[in-house]
Amino acid sequence: MKQKALTIRDLCVSFQTSAGPLRAVRHVDLDLYRGETLAIVGESGSGKSVTVKTIMGILSNNQRIDSGSILYHSVEDETDTIDLSKLSRREMRRKINGTHIAMVFQDPMTSLDPTMTIGMQLMEGMIYHLKLTKAQARQRAIALLEMVGITDAQKRMKNYPHQLSGGMRQRVVIAIAISCNPDILICDEPTTALDVTIQAKILELIQDIQKKTGISVVFITHDLGVVAKVADYVAVMYAGRIVEKGTVQDIFYDPRHPYTWGLMASMPDIHADSSQRLYTIPGTPPNMLNLPQGDPFAPRNAYALEADFVEEPPIFQISETHSAATWLLDSRAPHVEPPQAIKARIGRKEISHG
Repeated sequence: MKQKALTIRDLCVSFQTSAGPLRAVRHVDLDLYRGETLAIVGESGSGKSVTVKTIMGILSNNQRIDSGSILYHSVEDETDTIDLSKLSRREMRRKINGTHIAMVFQDPMTSLDPTMTIGMQLMEGMIYHLKLTKAQARQRAIALLEMVGITDAQKRMKNYPHQLSGGMRQRVVIAIAISCNPDILICDEPTTALDVTIQAKILELIQDIQKKTGISVVFITHDLGVVAKVADYVAVMYAGRIVEKGTVQDIFYDPRHPYTWGLMASMPDIHADSSQRLYTIPGTPPNMLNLPQGDPFAPRNAYALEADFVEEPPIFQISETHSAATWLLDSRAPHVEPPQAIKARIGRKEISHG
């Protein structure tokens, strides 16, 4: 039986603003299993980053956890669990961040200190958390730089962040993240700021580290092409809520939510007619301070039913691994087929995994 690394239940997070509370994360349930990758996908503002930063205990001053639990399961004993939502920022920094859960951010320059050499930044956490001597930390830092594919690692230890390319900086950030042997690695759009060829290399690097160390990965992205490459499980987020989740096969070969259809249809398709315009989901994401009545996606949903404008749909269980929050799954709803472009992709079985 698969072991869980993280269990999130009924997580609600809001920001206190002058215009009232902004409910950024609404009733999120997620499971992360050991050695597997969970991808959280959705447009900007859907609540992906707020969810993972809350796991890390990175909360802004006006942010609060309204309800729910974030259970971290110990590697040694799954019954030994810590509810991260109950820990203070100081406790998170001392007990969890770096040693158990580490994070790679979107822009490596915001994670690296421009005034410190790469070597010092790598060694710092290992000296503090692993209690290594300077010589031991230096040796391990060089090994980590080599592991993440940086050549001439000894020389690079003396470099400052501005002396490295964007791809190399992101490799350094990944080396720092895994330096204290965490069980969970959270990657918040780690390839967005990089060009396509470097993107592919960074994704391969994360997968390679996962194979070598058995680390569990939470991957945040808005790019379904990336999801197909890295994920075991996928959670699709919209307006702070998970609207569909399942295995990567469930989501790509049997998508049920119209928002998932929209995300898939807006992926470039090499088999499509060149005169065909790329699909875009109409409208814009809702104002989270003032969500509309019913399903927040209804105003943008070509398949919306009357019920969508009255009440937000519950989560319907499709299979043991697959669920979605859409009234189209209600037994009383009319049968609706996914768009032709989606059916064509599914028919070609073109999503590559792994």
